[in-house]
Amino acid sequence: MRLIVAYGLVLGFLTQQAFAATKLIKVDGSSTVFPITEAVAEEFQKQHSGIKVMVGISGTGGGFKRFGRGETDISDASRPIKPKEVDLAKENGIEYIELPVAYDGLSVMVNLKNTWVDYLTVKELRTIWEPSAQGVITKWSQIRADFPDKEIRLFGPGTDSGTFDYFTEAICGKSAASRGDYTASEDDNVLVEGIASDPQALGYFGLAYYEQNKDKLKIVPIDDENDANGKGAITPSSQSVMDSTYQPLARPIFIYVSTKAAEKEEIQKFVEFYLKEATKLVAEVGYIPLPDEAYQAALERFQKRITGSVFGG
Repeated sequence: MRLIVAYGLVLGFLTQQAFAATKLIKVDGSSTVFPITEAVAEEFQKQHSGIKVMVGISGTGGGFKRFGRGETDISDASRPIKPKEVDLAKENGIEYIELPVAYDGLSVMVNLKNTWVDYLTVKELRTIWEPSAQGVITKWSQIRADFPDKEIRLFGPGTDSGTFDYFTEAICGKSAASRGDYTASEDDNVLVEGIASDPQALGYFGLAYYEQNKDKLKIVPIDDENDANGKGAITPSSQSVMDSTYQPLARPIFIYVSTKAAEKEEIQKFVEFYLKEATKLVAEVGYIPLPDEAYQAALERFQKRITGSVFGG
């Protein structure tokens, strides 16, 4: 009996020592940026067995709340930081380094059985999604006269999502200006399955998730009715996002690094690995890499600890 107890104590001690020896990097935030950071974390951990990278999903807004309270080291974000999020960070003595890591386009999707939507204009998207549409715009025929007199069922990100913020600002003219009577989720996979299972559905999320599920969904070209950006309706793709013809739903996406966390060697190694390997890993998970010089500029920004936001805040 004494031998068993002694063995248990030794095993417990060794387990605690092993856990203590593992350095932990805490990341949370955007579901859009999650696949990139997760891919980077997996590759990084193969080379650094003593470092564990935990990557969570609570949406861009939820991630910034945790980041601003000092609960995480890095925040994934599919939009720039907002002034109120900057204020929260300041209140808690958190400074940050903003690093763009990829391009993404927001894609609008319908069900594969939808035969009537070949494209939509930005004005039509606004008609569908603006706050005044709630309980009023409920049928496809209200969007365009030759669309069928069938109920339209909507799917989109929740209000903590940076994708929600970006889409509403680009389409409705103000961040968070949206009808609320739609199926919302911070998990893009839930949106994919919802649209894929409903012939009368329409929804939006990041282009990369469409690329991973193109056998289940029909993508909708968008016409911003500005020929300077490309004539007619433009289908989102790596090329149309990079050459800026797909407007207004193309954007950079980011990670934000706490300067306090950046003092730790494991954070330095991880962020530098992230930026050096981004071109390959971003493409592997279906996103659009930045130009090489942009990653070099981001690396210099991190190494020089240049704080604040260029894109927002």
